[in-house]
Amino acid sequence: MSDRSAGGAREGDEPRAGRRFLFVVPPLAGHINPTLGVGAELAARGHQVAWAGLPESIGRSAVDGATVFRCAGPSLGEGGAARPADVRGPGALKFLWERFLVPLAEAMAPGVRAAVEEFRPDVVVADQQAVAGGLVAEQLGVRWATSATTSAEFTGALDGMPRVGAWLEGLLEELRDRVGDPAGTADPRFSPHLVLAFTTEELAGRPVRAAERIRFVGPSIAARPGAPGFPWDWLDPARPAVLVTLGTVSANAGARFLAVCREAVRARAGRLQAVLVDPAGALDTAPGAPRDADVLVVPGVPQLPLLARVAAVVCHAGHNTVCEALWHGVPLVVAPIRDDQPVVAGQVVAAGAGVRVRFGRVTAAGLGEALDAVLYEPGHRAAAERVKASFRAAGGAASAADHLEQLAARAAARPPS
Repeated sequence: MSDRSAGGAREGDEPRAGRRFLFVVPPLAGHINPTLGVGAELAARGHQVAWAGLPESIGRSAVDGATVFRCAGPSLGEGGAARPADVRGPGALKFLWERFLVPLAEAMAPGVRAAVEEFRPDVVVADQQAVAGGLVAEQLGVRWATSATTSAEFTGALDGMPRVGAWLEGLLEELRDRVGDPAGTADPRFSPHLVLAFTTEELAGRPVRAAERIRFVGPSIAARPGAPGFPWDWLDPARPAVLVTLGTVSANAGARFLAVCREAVRARAGRLQAVLVDPAGALDTAPGAPRDADVLVVPGVPQLPLLARVAAVVCHAGHNTVCEALWHGVPLVVAPIRDDQPVVAGQVVAAGAGVRVRFGRVTAAGLGEALDAVLYEPGHRAAAERVKASFRAAGGAASAADHLEQLAARAAARPPS
């Protein structure tokens, strides 16, 4: 991966090998990870791929030799985008858009525009929360696809809040006037050409918005660097193991919840084990203390290989974590905090693949009951296996690459107006 600031168009380029695809991503791991498998698949087919975003967020997981065009922008949880832990519901949505996603789009737009002009992609693949990608592509007349790393927005999540939906549409119109084509009409969250949904209807249900453009491809699972030095020998094959994680964005809000999880596991000492991911160091753990046979507290884990070893996951209902767990057929206890998480948690429960608890109010006894349900009641595991089967059948990164190739071919045959 090479990191470069986008400049002017290059002269004397060699003829293209296949097509060119530019992924535009926000500095959010759950939104970047699905693009890595798709990019690797496209590169394996002889296409050229690049990313536009923050190289530090994309890391070394991008395709070897791929260019990452640096785009400026804030990171959620820093500076003005540091969200108070008690902001929920419509207030959290308002904060997310006004304090993070709109400033992110305004900051990214110049870098995205320069990347498009230099890389000259056949297709821009814009994350649904990196709306600068869709706005710039529309302005420059480049075909673009939406990378939908959560299904909440096309399942009618705002249908019961029409005033909130109208406010958001107005906010995006104002943003288009500033960084895109004021005469444009496309919603930058939903490409008029193609929406790649990294889930299936088995979990997300039938879409009520952009249904004719949505292609359910299931999770895009690709190997990525994990936390080194994980003590695999700690896992006891005679007991079920549980992974407790709140993702990267919500980690700082989880001190109480992680403590409740630890208490619930201790009440089941000898019957199960739990790996608690605590990157913020919220739990008191004495340095050099003897190894605990029931609870392992670590700052990070190699999540994908660990999911192949655990019997249940407790999480915040982040879309990426939920889909990676269900890809492995692992049932969940979901404790949504904000944003799309309540919608995703509702999907898990509706599919029968897990139990929902209240993040801020659940007790150790209540969490323990939820854990017992997903571990020992067979219906939840059977439902998780059904979702897993639908994910595997959807095709993942290979299916997404197929759809992008088809879009690129249409773009070459009939340039957009």
